[in-house]
Amino acid sequence: MRSDLPPLSVLDLAPVLEGSDATASFRNTLDLAQHAEKWGYRRYWLAEHHNMPGIASAATSVLIGYVAAGTSTIRVGAGGVMLPNHAPLIIAEQYGTLTALFPGRIDLGVGRAPGTDQLTARALRRDEANADAFPADVQELLHWFSAEAPGQKVRAVPGAGLQVPVWILGSSLFGAQLAAALGLPYAFASHFAPDALDQALAIYRERYQPSEAHPRPHAMVAFNVIAADTDAEARRLFTSAQRQFVNLRRGTPGKLQAPVDALDLSAAEEAMLDHVLSCRAVGAPDTVRRKLDAFIARTQPDELIITGQIFDHAARLRSFELLAGLSG
Repeated sequence: MRSDLPPLSVLDLAPVLEGSDATASFRNTLDLAQHAEKWGYRRYWLAEHHNMPGIASAATSVLIGYVAAGTSTIRVGAGGVMLPNHAPLIIAEQYGTLTALFPGRIDLGVGRAPGTDQLTARALRRDEANADAFPADVQELLHWFSAEAPGQKVRAVPGAGLQVPVWILGSSLFGAQLAAALGLPYAFASHFAPDALDQALAIYRERYQPSEAHPRPHAMVAFNVIAADTDAEARRLFTSAQRQFVNLRRGTPGKLQAPVDALDLSAAEEAMLDHVLSCRAVGAPDTVRRKLDAFIARTQPDELIITGQIFDHAARLRSFELLAGLSG
């Protein structure tokens, strides 16, 4: 991997392919993680989503355990857990268990969105007001991971004293402010929500309050990469991700579809896609490198987390391999 690139990590949504099922999705996830470990990626994160036919990572902690058990050195984590869906103690126990099983390899990124639609959020017994309690929930979570105090009646077992690394995830200024105030690493979801990226990074860095575990700010930025041997091939592969996003916006989410030669979109949909997926590099290695270098120069990330929704698993592996192999 290029020495002049910041560390690269993988964000996997465990895509369920049209004509396939979650079992195959999990096999592909583990295979990609094993290859990513070999190619030098730092982390492999999985995201919590619910009621999404094309995303199989709803039970995030379970899938993290599966991936960690099938790899040896790469860090595995949540990118992220939607904390208002859960009691902080439960999450502390789950990720304390994972850390006890895989010491030094587990990350816990937390966000405040539901990770689903409002109807499903209610089925999760999620009160919309829970999002307002997110800062308090994060502080409670950090408490459960801290060393047990004398006389403490309730503790996370396992979890207490393990100091599981907690990240704040965000797509607005709120998460940047919270991460800065708490002295925590921060990951921005620019792969689908780029609007506040530059301002959020500036706020995070300017307002950062050093903590014992994190004396300096650490910003990881999400970026879409679809790499192939030619620009034309990469653009065709990218149509799967574009179709998935349009279907979601149309209210008809489904499994990840095969790529097509041409998209049947309205002008408004084309503009929407170009905007929300603007943090991307789609093309042959030279094209990807130029766009990636420009993005790095703009954002100065401490780390990049790469996502690539590609229908064909072999092409998906090839994309991450080409990115890892970019030479200086």
